[in-house]
Amino acid sequence: MRVHVVSDVHGNTTDLARAGTGADALICLGDLVLFLDYADHSRGIFPDLFGVENADRIVELRTARRFEEAREFGRSLWAGLDRDAVILEAVRKQYSELFAAFPTPTYATYGNVDVPALWPEYVRPGTTVLDGERIELDGLVFGFVGGGLRSPMRTPFEISDEEYAAKVEALGEVDVLCSHIPPEVPELTYDTVARRFERGSTALLDAIRRTRPRYSLFGHVHQPLARRMRIGATECVNVGHFAATGRPWALEW
Repeated sequence: MRVHVVSDVHGNTTDLARAGTGADALICLGDLVLFLDYADHSRGIFPDLFGVENADRIVELRTARRFEEAREFGRSLWAGLDRDAVILEAVRKQYSELFAAFPTPTYATYGNVDVPALWPEYVRPGTTVLDGERIELDGLVFGFVGGGLRSPMRTPFEISDEEYAAKVEALGEVDVLCSHIPPEVPELTYDTVARRFERGSTALLDAIRRTRPRYSLFGHVHQPLARRMRIGATECVNVGHFAATGRPWALEW
């Protein structure tokens, strides 16, 4: 059995359409939407609306962790626009293209920049959405936990630590623990380019130590200090920034 795993697709429809080639199934760990590409400020919903110069400025502020200034700058740009309506229209366009690119079968969960309420409009036969749920593939049990934890970035699907922990607890023992964000380990949560720690989950870390899955698979941190490490019996793997590489991570058994 061979499964390809992707995360942080961020609008890379072209590579997503061939991500399942040679695999029995595709697993997607979320962040389909591209709001702003920190490597190429000309890509995403934000520069499409406000131009590259303003994208440069907001990236500069966020990278410097001047989040309140970034929010104030953003509010000035959005003044006079129906922010929610404009963003939802742009997200719907991206989802229409991205869900159409999923191969069959695909098993997907949400990332922190996704809008779960919209997914039922675009999910097609052959794609299964899982969050706080598990499936069995050829003898291995896969558990899925979607979304991110609350942060200064205030992305669309951030939830409380308690709500997140409840979803992890609902999985019970699994062979492969699939999540968008990593367990709370400094080497796995630090982004070497953004020069900041992203939110990781202590609930995931506790579950790894308690239930000892074979693998913990995740994304979220685009340029991690460590892409993989072992915690006890569990191999923890950041499956990669698919938007940039276009390459899935492969699991065979």
